Amino acid sequence: MPRIRVGLAQINTVVGDLDGNVGRITAAMDDAEARGCDLLALPELAVTGYPPEDLLLRPAFVRDGLAALDQVVARSGRCTTVVGFVDADPGSGELHNAAAVCAGGRLVGVYRKRVLPNYSVFDEQRYFVPGTEALQLYGVGGVRVGISICEDAWSDDGPIGALGAGGAELVVNINASPYNSGKAESRYAIVAARAAQAGATIAYVNQVGGQDELVFDGDSMVVAPSGALLARAPQFAEHLYVVDVDLPDADGPAGGLPVVEAAAGDGDERPALDPVGVAPAVPEIEEIWDALVLGTGDFVRKNGFTDVVVGLSGGIDSALVAAIAVEALGPEHVHGVLMPSRYSSDHSIGDAVALADNLGIEHRTVPIEPAHAALMGMLEPAFGERPPGLTEENLQSRIRAVILMGLSNAFGWMLLNTGNKSESSVGYSTLYGDSAGGYAVIKDVSKLRVYELCRFRNASAGREIIPANVLTKPPSAELRPDQRDDQSLPPYEVLDPILALYVEQDLSADEIVALGHDAAIVDRVVRLVDLAEYKRRQSPPGPRVTSKGFGKDRRLPIVNRYRR
Repeated sequence: MPRIRVGLAQINTVVGDLDGNVGRITAAMDDAEARGCDLLALPELAVTGYPPEDLLLRPAFVRDGLAALDQVVARSGRCTTVVGFVDADPGSGELHNAAAVCAGGRLVGVYRKRVLPNYSVFDEQRYFVPGTEALQLYGVGGVRVGISICEDAWSDDGPIGALGAGGAELVVNINASPYNSGKAESRYAIVAARAAQAGATIAYVNQVGGQDELVFDGDSMVVAPSGALLARAPQFAEHLYVVDVDLPDADGPAGGLPVVEAAAGDGDERPALDPVGVAPAVPEIEEIWDALVLGTGDFVRKNGFTDVVVGLSGGIDSALVAAIAVEALGPEHVHGVLMPSRYSSDHSIGDAVALADNLGIEHRTVPIEPAHAALMGMLEPAFGERPPGLTEENLQSRIRAVILMGLSNAFGWMLLNTGNKSESSVGYSTLYGDSAGGYAVIKDVSKLRVYELCRFRNASAGREIIPANVLTKPPSAELRPDQRDDQSLPPYEVLDPILALYVEQDLSADEIVALGHDAAIVDRVVRLVDLAEYKRRQSPPGPRVTSKGFGKDRRLPIVNRYRR
C-alpha cells in the first residue's frame, strides 16, 4: 500500500506583501522538510495573497510576483511543494491563476486553473484566462499526483475527474475559499463528491485569515474516494497539518496521463508523526464568533493599526463589538468612549461602564451636550419655525462621530463601527454619524444573531461579560425621550426573517408574502432596503459571515425603480 506524507499549510497571507508571503511560504517549506513531508500544499495565490483584485492590472505587480516565485522555487528541496501564484503568458501577456510544482530547486511544472468563478464575491474572469494545457501528473515518492485549484473542484465538469481517470492516486486541490456560515458542510460534500468521481484521494488545503470583507477559515482536509475523512485541520488557525496518507494499491494508470517525476522522497529516516485525526465540528455560532474575531484582528493589524476605539452606548451592538475587539486584539488595545446626551438613561451609562469593567478596557466619558446645544443654537436661525424631528436626532449621532474620529486621529486608533446587518439593510442609521468607522465588525450580523452571539460569549467565558440588562432591555438609539427601535421598525423577530429572504435569498416581495409574511410589512421592508442602498455604499467594510453580505457580494444600483 503506497504511503505519502502530506503537509497542508494553512498560512495567513497578506495581499501585495510579496516579501512577507515568501517568508511565510518558505517557513512552511522548511517545517515540512524537517517533518519529513514528501509533498507540501500551500493555498491558492499564496505568493500574491488572495484576492489581489486590480493589482493584477499593474504589470509591475505581476513581474514582482513572478520574481517572488523564483525565490520559493530556489528554496525547494526533497519535499515537493505546490504553491499558488499569478502566471503570465510571455507572448500574449494573459494572466492565469496557477499552481507551481517545485522540488530540488527547480520548477517542475505549472498547472493553470481551468474553472474561473465569477459569482458571489468572485470575479476571476475579470483578470484571468482559464488554462487549456494538456493535463499531466507528477511522481512524488512513487505516488501519481494531480494538481487542481479551488473552483476546479466545485464543477462537475472540472479537471479532477479527468485526473483520476488518467491515473492520479492523489489529487491536490489548493484553495482560497472564504468562510460563510454552513460552508464547512458544503465544502466537505464537494470534496467527497470529487474524490468519488476521480476514484482518488484528495488533499484539500485552504488559506486562513482576514482580507478586507473576506474571512478564510482553513478547514483543510484529506478525503478518501469512499468519502471518508482521513484528516481535517482546525478552522481559523494557522497550522501546518502533516498526515501520512495510505493509498490503495493501483493496477496502473487507467487513462495514461503523462507523469513528470518531481522528487523521490525517502521515508526511511523521517521523524515519527503524532497521530492526527479529524478536528471536531464546532457549533455554527462559535464558527461565526471565530470568523468575526479573526476578520477584525487581521483587518486592524494588516492595515498597520494596533488599537481601536469603540463608542459604548450601553446597547447590545456596541457591547458585542467591544467584546469581539477584546478577543481579537487584547483589552489593552481597546478603548471605550461613553458620549451621553440629554436623552441618555442612567442605566445605559451604567451598563456601558459595567461592560468596560467586565472586559478590562479603559474608558472615558465625553458628554455631547455642550456641542449639541451649541450646534442647535447655530442652526436655529437657519431652521426657522420648523418643528424638531429627525434632523435634531441625527445631529447627536454626527456629534458622536466627530468625537470618535477626533480620538482616532489624535491617538492613531481605528474606529470600529457598531452597526448590524438589520439596521444597515433598512437604513436605520445616520449617514456620517453612527455609520462612520474604519471597519464594521457586525455589518453582516443580524440583530437576532447579535443577541445569540452575546449569549454565546457569556456562556463560553463562564461569567457575565455582556451585562444582563443589556440583553434584556428594549433596543433604543436614545435620540429622543423614551425612544425604542420597534417604534420605527417591525420587531426584529418579524424583520430579520424577511430581510434574510430578500437580501440573502433574493426572493421577491410577492414570494416572501406567499411564505406567510404580512404583505404590508413586506412591502415596507423591501422599500426601506432598496432606498438605503446609497447609505450602504458609503459604509465601511466588514467581515462577511453569511451567504450574501453587503459590499463585494451584493451589488445593486443606487438609482433603481424596480420594486417587487
